[in-house]
Amino acid sequence: MRLATIELDDRELPVVLENGAIRPVAAPSVLAALQANPEPRSWKLGDPLELDAAPVLRAPLRPRKIVAIGLNYHDHIRETGLDAPAAPLIFAKFTSCVIGAQEAIILPAMAPERVDWEVELAVVVGRQMRGIARAQALDFVFGYTVANDVSARDVQFADGQWVRGKSFDTFCPLGPELVTGDELPDPQALKLSTRVNGELVQDSSTAEMIFSVAEILSYCSTCFTLDPGDVVLTGTPWGCGGFMEPARALRSGDLLESHVQGIGTMRNPVID
Repeated sequence: MRLATIELDDRELPVVLENGAIRPVAAPSVLAALQANPEPRSWKLGDPLELDAAPVLRAPLRPRKIVAIGLNYHDHIRETGLDAPAAPLIFAKFTSCVIGAQEAIILPAMAPERVDWEVELAVVVGRQMRGIARAQALDFVFGYTVANDVSARDVQFADGQWVRGKSFDTFCPLGPELVTGDELPDPQALKLSTRVNGELVQDSSTAEMIFSVAEILSYCSTCFTLDPGDVVLTGTPWGCGGFMEPARALRSGDLLESHVQGIGTMRNPVID
């Protein structure tokens, strides 16, 4: 199944996308529906909507927390020259930085010069996870979406920890849709890419992950509880602008396109 959240009459409406139709979910949000019932095929749906134009896409869900993993791609390790971590490197992003697949990324006034891109596969947790073994971890996945872990590199490296530099408002686009786990049975075989103004800057595969989705979820669940609707960002591959020679960064007027195979493409303009 493919789920989304659209803007309709100045409010956010959770919907199911099926056979070209858009059907509203009988719940306040995708998160509320998921928390009430992790089996979306049994959700109550309304009649297909008749819209005059393509709907504006918001973030497919608003998570309770965002867990992110750093330095999790072999090709990204090679471009940074850093050592590969011995265990998943965990940090957090504030949920206030979530935006949708068409909304603008705003360059923060205090740190506009080194804002970088990081396309990522985002995992949405379906059932509470606490101390779950790797072999069972994927059974707890509700679905997947595309994320971009937008990062202010100067703030990130100056602070010595990553939360502030990665949590400025608008720094976590999610979308365009949320695809349930049964549609993507192998999360380690997905192509992902980034384009800036049409230029391909990241082009890799989740096969390059150091720690698989199952390993990440299992490891996190031994450290803290993962709840239904939590989003886990699984790392980014090579091609980040801050590690290019010469270094590159997002500028006002850019268009950032983030793609994951089987899910779709986000197109976020960049503004001051």
